[in-house]
Amino acid sequence: MKSLRVLIVAALFLAPAFCEKSRTEIVKATTPHDDSKPNSNKVPDVLAINGQLQRVVVLRFKFQADLLAGIEKMVKEQKIRNAVILAGIGSLRNYHVHSVSNRDFPSKNIFIKDTDTPADIISINGYVIDGRVHAHMTLTDGDRAWGGHIEPANSVFTFAIVTLGVFADGVDLSKVDDKTFR
Repeated sequence: MKSLRVLIVAALFLAPAFCEKSRTEIVKATTPHDDSKPNSNKVPDVLAINGQLQRVVVLRFKFQADLLAGIEKMVKEQKIRNAVILAGIGSLRNYHVHSVSNRDFPSKNIFIKDTDTPADIISINGYVIDGRVHAHMTLTDGDRAWGGHIEPANSVFTFAIVTLGVFADGVDLSKVDDKTFR
């Protein structure tokens, strides 16, 4: 009986290590030169990029699919070069996101991973830029909402749906998420 109590106590102390929320901050430096450069008068305060949508692609994810890996796989399979993520909904078994965590260069990101907490996806938005996925999502657990950049290891629960508006050839989105273009 004593060994059973020891085992139970040990399990209670070790369990949080396997299913706890983790927070990791990482400096996202480009180069010291790029991080310290001032804004250029040659770069407009706001840049407009015009284009036409060529097609709309709806992605549907099943239970336990990895959200980011699935989007990346379909972008490659569907030969999508540039697109806007128009919408996304669904639910997750766990989540992994990152968001900016400071106000000056070099930028820092806080990565939040919770392998234990389910959440509803309120929205997914972002872009596919030259075949690279830059996606964000907003989540809720019924008490609060939070979000950030979608990272690997977001396991779908009931389902997820992501809708992409694919731009026609000739649209250049290469500068839209370049923090050095200032």
